[in-house]
Amino acid sequence: MRSVGTLTRADLAESINRRVGLSRADSLEMVESILCHVCDALGEGENVKISGFGTFLLRDKSERVGRNPKTGVEVPITPRRVLTFRASQMLKDRICALD
Repeated sequence: MRSVGTLTRADLAESINRRVGLSRADSLEMVESILCHVCDALGEGENVKISGFGTFLLRDKSERVGRNPKTGVEVPITPRRVLTFRASQMLKDRICALD
């Protein structure tokens, strides 16, 4: 596996700036707006699907019993909502092509 950098909001805005020609400020505002919409939808309990990229899914996990690995003592794990991501087949194919 190769080591790679991290894609940041600024990187996304720079890419929009170069490809679309929007100003840097407008590009950053567009990135922030998109991320805000995604966060708001997830906060309202909606799943978010981005065609060709993947789906952000909310799952409710019920209460269960866990175990402290150091002591072996059983501990209840409270119910909670978790966010998962399922990559689209198109994204999986592009990632596998990089190997």
